[in-house]
Amino acid sequence: MDNSTIDYFSIGQRLRAYRIAASLKAEDVAKNLKISRAAVYRLEKGEIVKIETLDRLASLLNTSVTSLLGVDTEYYSSGDGFFERMRQLEEQSTQIYSHFDPFSFLLTSDNYLQHLATMLAEANMPQDEKKIATTLAILKERKDIFKSSFPQFMNLIGLQNIERFLHLGLVGNLNISPSKKMERCLLARKEVAHLIELLEEKGDSLEIAITQESIPSLTFQIFYQQEKPLALAISPFRLGELPNVCSGIASITASSDAIKRYRNLFDNLWKNSSKNKQAIDLLKKTLERY
Repeated sequence: MDNSTIDYFSIGQRLRAYRIAASLKAEDVAKNLKISRAAVYRLEKGEIVKIETLDRLASLLNTSVTSLLGVDTEYYSSGDGFFERMRQLEEQSTQIYSHFDPFSFLLTSDNYLQHLATMLAEANMPQDEKKIATTLAILKERKDIFKSSFPQFMNLIGLQNIERFLHLGLVGNLNISPSKKMERCLLARKEVAHLIELLEEKGDSLEIAITQESIPSLTFQIFYQQEKPLALAISPFRLGELPNVCSGIASITASSDAIKRYRNLFDNLWKNSSKNKQAIDLLKKTLERY
C-alpha cells in the first residue's frame, strides 16, 4: 500500500477504539511498546511515523494490521470499543441511516442514560462493571456530539419492537416486583413520548419510518459524509429493555458491497413503512393502547 493513500487519522481512531475494547490505558500501551504515554496519544491522533509500529500494536490489541488500516473488517467483542468507534464515525457524518432496537439511543431523552445504568446493574454482570462504566461515558459523549451537530438522521423502527419496549418497560431482568414493573413501563412510555416530541420539533433533519413487516434482529447503522459512504456498523448489542453491552461480536466495515446491500435492505423496508406524520400518529396510537 502506497503511504500517500493511507488514512492515518482513521488509523489513529481505530487504535483508540481497539485500546478501549482491550481495557488498556494509554500507559499500558506505552509500557508494552517502550514509548511515552504522549507518544501513544500522538499515535491515536494519526501521527504514525513507522507503519511497522502497527504490527506490534495489532498484536497487543488482538487485531490485525489490515483491520487497523481499514482494509479489512473491524471486529469488537464488547460495547465500549464499538460505541467509541460509532462516536468517531458519527462525529464525521452528515447523514446517518439507523436501525436499532427499539429505536436509536441518540433519540432518547436526557434521563435515559441513568435508566440504562440501572438496567445494566439489574442485568447483574459484576465482572463487567468497568467496561459498563466506560461504555456509559462513551454513550454520553455520543449523545452530546449528536445534539450539537444533529446530522440528517433516518431511523427505521419495527412496530413490534416498540410494543415490546412498552410492554416490558425499562428493565434489566424480568424478575422484578409488579410495582417496579409498572414504574418501568411508565418510563418506557415517557421515552416514546419524548421521541414523538423530538420528531415534531426536528422534522427537517430527523425522519423515522415504522414498519410492521419482519425486521432484522441484527441492528445496523450506515454513515455518510456529504453523501459519500463512510462505513457500516453491525451490532449485537442492545441499549433498550434487557440491555447487553458486553456479549457479542460487532463489526464495522467500509466495504462498498456491504454498504450497498444494507442500504438496499433499509430502503426496501423504508418504502413500505409509515413515515413522518403517519409514523407519529402510529406512535401515539400505540401509546394509547398501552
